[in-house]
Amino acid sequence: MRILHVLDHSIPLHSGYTFRTLSILREQRKLGWATSHLTSPKQVGCTADEEEVDGWHFYRTPALKGASANWPVLGQFKLMRQLEERLAAVARQIRPDILHAHSPVLNAIPALRVGRRLGLPVVYEIRAFWEDAAVDHGTTTEGSLRYRMTRDLETWALRRVDRVTTICEGLRSDIVARGISAEKVTVIPNAVDIESFDFGGEPDTSLKARLGLASCTLVGFIGSFYAYEGLDLLLEALPRILARLPDVRLLLVGGGPQEAALKAQAEHLGIGDKVVFTGRVPHQEVQRYYDLIDVLAYPRHSMRLTDLVTPLKPLEAMAQGRLVVASDVGGHRELIRDGETGMLFRAGNVNSLAETVMRLLAKREYWPELRIAGRRYVVEERNWTRSVANYQQVYGSLIGTTEQEAQTA
Repeated sequence: MRILHVLDHSIPLHSGYTFRTLSILREQRKLGWATSHLTSPKQVGCTADEEEVDGWHFYRTPALKGASANWPVLGQFKLMRQLEERLAAVARQIRPDILHAHSPVLNAIPALRVGRRLGLPVVYEIRAFWEDAAVDHGTTTEGSLRYRMTRDLETWALRRVDRVTTICEGLRSDIVARGISAEKVTVIPNAVDIESFDFGGEPDTSLKARLGLASCTLVGFIGSFYAYEGLDLLLEALPRILARLPDVRLLLVGGGPQEAALKAQAEHLGIGDKVVFTGRVPHQEVQRYYDLIDVLAYPRHSMRLTDLVTPLKPLEAMAQGRLVVASDVGGHRELIRDGETGMLFRAGNVNSLAETVMRLLAKREYWPELRIAGRRYVVEERNWTRSVANYQQVYGSLIGTTEQEAQTA
């Protein structure tokens, strides 16, 4: 079976999007399927028509040129047109059995047009809805004309593709609520590669000392600093934690749009010397920082994006046997069983966050049980082999094969 994946962007760019893509491709190759990969004009920094990256071959679509490329509506129509032309050429060359477009809808519409032209079935994978992410980024507001137009365009595409896949039950419920048949929608949940994560790594004492944290208990976050991640709430909770546990420090690893605002907030709260901002660290160094942190915090604010979408980071933390505290937004409730694999607090509530962190730090005798349960959950339910196996039924239904036949098709 030959699948042509249509992607927003890919490696060498690093994002949750590219890491999920690689995991899917690896597991599909293990199933014996031939995968090909085309990225949209949004693949930054690439001028080649084709590119090899870490042993993976990618077809590229030329970047848009001219002032109109940045116009809100015309630029997006130009992007879809350019992607459609490139997709048609690649599809004629490799002759896939299925076109698999991954969000956003700017990829799904070209795939639909090419699929109709060439008689190919189209799968559309929703990883998040652009309009909800745009609200957090400040480029639109919920209910605005742009928001409603984008939502309507997504629904238009969902009704016309042959099958829909998505990453979690929250998004599936939203899709079905739009009038899409539940039988048409399959969840391919976020997961982790268990073999990539060691259980309970020991902290690097030299790194901890270099950061000025040698004798401290560390609460931390590793990832991108977006507003929806709720790191402002974590900073606000820190003085309450310090009042009872003065040896606690906050370690923030990464960067992003909110970095400057968070640093200013720490100074305003008088805790600048209690918070360490490392900046972005090389990917190969991230594990060393995970090993330093006693409690990983995921204080996401409640909004459509966080209530509908499950993140990868808590799964990665649990895979390592890390202690996890997270807000009770819908995306977290799908992943974390409160008191069993981690601890949840009331989203947006500073006191609830502070009390939950302090309660966990005070009950060290329960740490081994929480760590083992979190790791077990990921191993048994959230591994990529199990997750990607769900594509067998999806693809098989489109090309007239059974699940067993799809494995070897």
